[in-house]
Amino acid sequence: MAESNSTAGLSSLVYDTRFSSSYLRPKYWGVWFGILLLFLISLLPRFLQDGLANVLGDFFRKVNAKRRRIARINIELCFPELSEQDKKDFLVRYYRHHVRSLLAFGLIWWGSKAKLEKTIVIQGQENIENSLKNNRSVIFLAAHSLGLEAAVSSVAMRYLTSGPFKPMKNKLVDWFIATGRSRHGGFLYSRQAGLRAIIKDVRAGNGRLYLPDEDLGKDRSIFAPFFGTQKVTVPVLGKMAKVCKADVLPCMAEYDEKARRYVIHILPPLKDFPTGDDYRDTVAMNEALEEIIRLCPSQYFWMMKLFKTRPEGEVRIY
Repeated sequence: MAESNSTAGLSSLVYDTRFSSSYLRPKYWGVWFGILLLFLISLLPRFLQDGLANVLGDFFRKVNAKRRRIARINIELCFPELSEQDKKDFLVRYYRHHVRSLLAFGLIWWGSKAKLEKTIVIQGQENIENSLKNNRSVIFLAAHSLGLEAAVSSVAMRYLTSGPFKPMKNKLVDWFIATGRSRHGGFLYSRQAGLRAIIKDVRAGNGRLYLPDEDLGKDRSIFAPFFGTQKVTVPVLGKMAKVCKADVLPCMAEYDEKARRYVIHILPPLKDFPTGDDYRDTVAMNEALEEIIRLCPSQYFWMMKLFKTRPEGEVRIY
């Protein structure tokens, strides 16, 4: 197991997480107040945090019609076999888990390593160890699960990791998320840094967290089925796995409501991957994403416009 405080293979293009005095300006005071509330909530027993998440989740589900509509459309497209009542129950669970994931930022940002190791466990860690023993690099194929921050934290505590970071509009929120993800040794890159820096790190032994499920438009993308609907996907994973001599391990974070802890599922590496054919590799990747999402379907980020870009001649979905 690699030590997460090592700097082997570290690129000079790592995202800058240094604190700026500008974050103390009045325009950020509202954010600081929200951060204070989040910190206080993080001190509550887990069962109280879960109860609060359920109440707030029900509230936001009722008041945010736009996002509720997007989530509902995605659920209907991806799970057409569900009854009307099942879809409603699905949406209720989704919103509650969504709020729970936001409240969990307190744990990720300020929880001690001992507390994190107790609250976030890895299931399937032997799959990582087997790849490393075979002198293979590791790429974690991760979906945008609601527990993604827990997954990043758990892996970074145990292994050298690197991955992309998408800056947000609010720079202070940006800073908190970036420092939270990298506090245990993870390396972050802005998307503008491109793949070269990350490939260099993976070759040097750093695990790579790769999230391919966003709709990034038609440029450099191809259409491939995702839960039975054509979806634009960037066909990069196969090339990256080949160049990095890496095993691709599907990864999904699930919150266990009974045990009140996060379980990070690490599945065995994709078989016969890559094939060298962009379309076949993209189909295999999307099938793996479907498999891990089905482990805890209500804990995926269904508010994304997954199918925003449509094939020529098809009508808009959202």
